[in-house]
Amino acid sequence: MYNKGSDNQKANPITVQDIWKAHQSIRPVVKKTPLIYSKSLSTQYGANIYLKYEHLHESGAFKMRGAVNAINQLSEKEKQKGVTTFSTGNHGLAVALAAKKLGIPSCICVSKNVPNAKLARIKELGATLEVYGEGQDDAEKRCYALQKEQGFTVIPPFDDPNIIAGQGTIALEILEELPTVDCVIAGLSGGGLLSGIGLVMKHTNPDICIYGISIEKGAAMHESLKAKKPITVSESPTLADSLLGGIGANNTYTFPMVKRYADKSFLIPETSIAKGMAYLYQEHGIIVEGAAAIGVGALLDKHLPLNEQSNVVLIVSGCNVDLEDHSQAIMNYI
Repeated sequence: MYNKGSDNQKANPITVQDIWKAHQSIRPVVKKTPLIYSKSLSTQYGANIYLKYEHLHESGAFKMRGAVNAINQLSEKEKQKGVTTFSTGNHGLAVALAAKKLGIPSCICVSKNVPNAKLARIKELGATLEVYGEGQDDAEKRCYALQKEQGFTVIPPFDDPNIIAGQGTIALEILEELPTVDCVIAGLSGGGLLSGIGLVMKHTNPDICIYGISIEKGAAMHESLKAKKPITVSESPTLADSLLGGIGANNTYTFPMVKRYADKSFLIPETSIAKGMAYLYQEHGIIVEGAAAIGVGALLDKHLPLNEQSNVVLIVSGCNVDLEDHSQAIMNYI
């Protein structure tokens, strides 16, 4: 898909030690999630396929890890003034929940593309909600305007060392239960998830394969990797709305880290995403959003080469989906 090559980047500003520190930092609030063996997928593909149930976090998605770690690093003065962020939904939910637990004011900026189910949950957590613009880049601009106007601290959704370190704790949990892991497959949007996991896995064993999977329309990181620089892409409606959003023209961390650690990224069609949602409901009894099912759908429709890898982990990233939307998505596959 793209040539990895040398990106002339400086030494990583984030280390495995930072991820261990994050692991300690979030432990009182963020609980370990299960690693589930999928007998049906394993039988179908002749490999041991596991599902990392990140949808079981209190916020409904893996984003809780990074949000808690980032907020934990703030000074008392910063906490008193409050936090703000821009999000496609799940990060906003995580920041709102973490802030509520710590008694910190929060304001969440989202675009018009964020589903109503996520907006309702953000409001329920007591956060101020601002719906602004047509995409995440617009929401980001509003977020930084609020920082200047009201003195909030911005908690970025992905391109931040504390966020990346928090998401990387997923890899520590995987290695604890499955030290023989050969391949990890995760959704790829801003790159915070893949950066943290990739850093830990490649440090442990460079032969561990890291696959990023994205939507066909609006895959900012995928297209930026092809262009060899951060670029802006237009957003379109998708079942995997959590994978929408740009990576930022001034991306500092996740673009070079994904370039360094991801072995390949793939674009997955909407039909495969819906099929993955239906499969997880039918075979595992879980209701998840499109971004969480994209890896399963990619396997079902043979978009991913597993080669000789025998122990494969799919990250089931979140469950913040409107039930009506879920029903409509899966109706053709059950």
